[in-house]
Amino acid sequence: MRRPMRTDFFLEGLQAINWTVEDRGLAGISDLEGIPWTMPMEQFFEAWVETVMRCVSRQLGGAIKAGRRRETVSPLAWDPPYLGSQRSLVPDIILEIDGTSFIADAKYKRHWEEFQQRDWAAQSASLREQHRTDLLQVLAYSNLAATANIVCCLVYPCSQETWESLKGRRRLFHQAELPNRGRSIQVWLTAVPMGTPINAIAAPFVQQIRKTGN
Repeated sequence: MRRPMRTDFFLEGLQAINWTVEDRGLAGISDLEGIPWTMPMEQFFEAWVETVMRCVSRQLGGAIKAGRRRETVSPLAWDPPYLGSQRSLVPDIILEIDGTSFIADAKYKRHWEEFQQRDWAAQSASLREQHRTDLLQVLAYSNLAATANIVCCLVYPCSQETWESLKGRRRLFHQAELPNRGRSIQVWLTAVPMGTPINAIAAPFVQQIRKTGN
């Protein structure tokens, strides 16, 4: 609560947890002091990933920008003006370190857990299509980077047990590299739990980014 990396969404989420512990009720469903309250989990997870990446930034240095603060907005100027399409690209996080742009996009979906249980062919058509959309979106963000080395990372939530198991087997990051003229573009898939200390979650990111820089 006292750290400078706090965000409104993160603080509101902590307040909600505290209300639950105190049995005060949320969203007006309790007879005990309940007050109307809502917060999309997508926003909370995005703020959580931002907090993790700020911890990474403090250890590695570099400049970090957050979409939540509108620091990563890149307008799309349609000619002639077109009202029926997206007007900007807004990555969740851009971290620039020593000639490498690390672009992270938080996705509050069960995809990571699903991928651990069944292979790609066994996934539903809906899940595969959603995942393709996620990949295309984060790859579109690579065009916003001016550095020669780019890492586009999709971050999904997972249980603490899954995270600990993958960490122990060194399987937290799945990565691929795209051939590109004069540039190195990597795609990472990873997941983070929401019940583990920040420093513990940030440590594998720090190690992985350092390896990429080398």
